Amino acid sequence: MLSPARSADSAALPHFEQQYLDLMRRIWREGDERIDRTGVGTRSVFGAQLRFDLAGGLMPLLTTKRVYWKTATREFLWFLTGNTNIRALCAQGVDIWTDWPHARYLRETGDPISRADFSARIVADEAFAAAWGELGPVYGKQWTDWPVYEPAGEGLFSQRMRGINQVADLVESLRCNPGSRRHIVEGWNVAELDQMALPPCHKTYQFHVAEGRLSGLLYQRSCDVALGLPFNLWGAALFIRMLALQCDLEPGELVWMGGDTHLYLNHAALVEEQLSRAPAGAPVLVITRRPESIFGYRIEDFEVSGYAPQAAISAPVAV
Repeated sequence: MLSPARSADSAALPHFEQQYLDLMRRIWREGDERIDRTGVGTRSVFGAQLRFDLAGGLMPLLTTKRVYWKTATREFLWFLTGNTNIRALCAQGVDIWTDWPHARYLRETGDPISRADFSARIVADEAFAAAWGELGPVYGKQWTDWPVYEPAGEGLFSQRMRGINQVADLVESLRCNPGSRRHIVEGWNVAELDQMALPPCHKTYQFHVAEGRLSGLLYQRSCDVALGLPFNLWGAALFIRMLALQCDLEPGELVWMGGDTHLYLNHAALVEEQLSRAPAGAPVLVITRRPESIFGYRIEDFEVSGYAPQAAISAPVAV
């Protein structure tokens, strides 16, 4: 089992989830109410920070509602493939990216197909998936194949067949130059934003090595605290854990920073219900196998113990 022992001091600290609930409460009570891109409306604060110690295998997996960590893990592993079509996700029963292609299909064809039937057709029909399941150059494309343009004559440039694999370069940098201040993975490619179904929200990851521990900072330009942030926290912590294992380091701390940090106005029932609940338990992640590269992990490599969440709370996604 590739996980360090839990810290004996962890039980004496406030529950890790309390800071998340405090942020949710502050946004709901004090946030600036505004009309957003989706037309739904939000309450928003600008500039927020959360910190989580990952020692002993601890993970920021929320307990006041069920967070489907396997779904979040499948999404993160999909990012690492560089794939930008939802077909591979839908085939695993992961529909968290389906809303955007589905909305485009409804808008452009007028065919009133349900979301579930749309996902099923994406899986069953490769040509349909190619036509309607593409998201554009979103996260995984930028992480593993950032485009590079080279001179091709007077005033002309051609795109190199294969771009920069930021994740592979990050692993090499952590191994060979751990003291660098350039351990960064960036998703915000200004030149390609208009080609993306959704510009990256969790846009910048930076990593830091000190005393054999790997910490990571995630800057998120836009954050849906109720639905998105629980997945984002899990994904960022998972990234740190996977990298630490690949680079012979211990996991350190996750620092999360939010720009426009908001709750949607139609999430009132979720917010009130979740704030009425008390967090409990200490979920622990064990990674059972070290693959040859960070791109070799499988969903079967991850096991979570100590997770006994309260019931799931559903709410609509703003597209």
